[in-house]
Amino acid sequence: MKAIVHTSNGGPDVLSLTERPIPAPGPGEVRVRVHVSGVNPTDWKSRQGATGGPAGGTEQVPNQDGAGVIDAVGEGVAPERVGQRVWIWEAAWQRSEGTAQEYVVLPDRQAVFLPDEASFDLGASLGIPALTAHRTLTLAEGGPDRLAPGSLDGRTVLVAGGAGAVGNAAIQLARWAGATVVTTVSSTRKAELARAAGAHHVIDYRTQDAAATIRLLVPDGVDIIVEVAPAVNAVIDHAVAAPNAVIAFYANNGGDEITVPVRQAMVPNLRWQGVLVYTVPERAKADAVADVSAAVADGALRVGEDAGLPLHRFPLEKTGDAHAAVENNAVGKVLIDVAAG
Repeated sequence: MKAIVHTSNGGPDVLSLTERPIPAPGPGEVRVRVHVSGVNPTDWKSRQGATGGPAGGTEQVPNQDGAGVIDAVGEGVAPERVGQRVWIWEAAWQRSEGTAQEYVVLPDRQAVFLPDEASFDLGASLGIPALTAHRTLTLAEGGPDRLAPGSLDGRTVLVAGGAGAVGNAAIQLARWAGATVVTTVSSTRKAELARAAGAHHVIDYRTQDAAATIRLLVPDGVDIIVEVAPAVNAVIDHAVAAPNAVIAFYANNGGDEITVPVRQAMVPNLRWQGVLVYTVPERAKADAVADVSAAVADGALRVGEDAGLPLHRFPLEKTGDAHAAVENNAVGKVLIDVAAG
């Protein structure tokens, strides 16, 4: 089978196309014929060495997310799973086998049923972005800790960077759960995408006073802030947060340190909450997988231009170019076509 591997850390040029034997699933595992692999920022950061590197020249296959069809199962896995369409999450987390290959073996629970009406493109776009978005939306004081229609009724969510992959998923999941969604963007193009995703209010922070505009829209403040650039947006976040709000940050865009005004955060009981999807509690992750699957079944999660998440496609042999596109902040979702069909 064809696979993309690297044996050392570095730029996209360390990735190479190779031939490998088709692996066999072990106990509790499934083998998925990968149709589409999704690329996330953590994929290129891991390739550069953020999570260590391949040990002793071991071949590392990149990419956490993907979608395809189960074609074999190991001992202890229901045989009826063979032929099932699935979406994949965290394939390469603390493992050497990511989704940038024609077949991947992974634990049964990490290959999740994908309905026929959901495309492989959607399946490959879930994983890290959707599970991250779910976590940010389920950390508010008083809950909810699960998402479903009505679970965020009466809540207001601010999504910073509504045109990004996590921002797009957060908008769609928050809308599905009944929240009022406000988002900030940096251009007219990104504003169009955020509206397509379903945001009720879109603010271009380059041409508008974001804090003042949000306060006019939401006089009582925002309950949940989904934050991609905490160092840059801390002042805005504190200015618009409601009492007992949570600021859930999942990236360090714009800087590695934040300054928190003590009394401005203390008096209204604001909470800053870090989110790294790989290390969230296992129960929370299992709940996120279940809720994201429910949203997919409801048709509440979509991809493509009309869903605010344009797709950028690359063939498997151009995985390095796909990584470079994400590293260079491509607007939308970068996908790799692994198998036809």
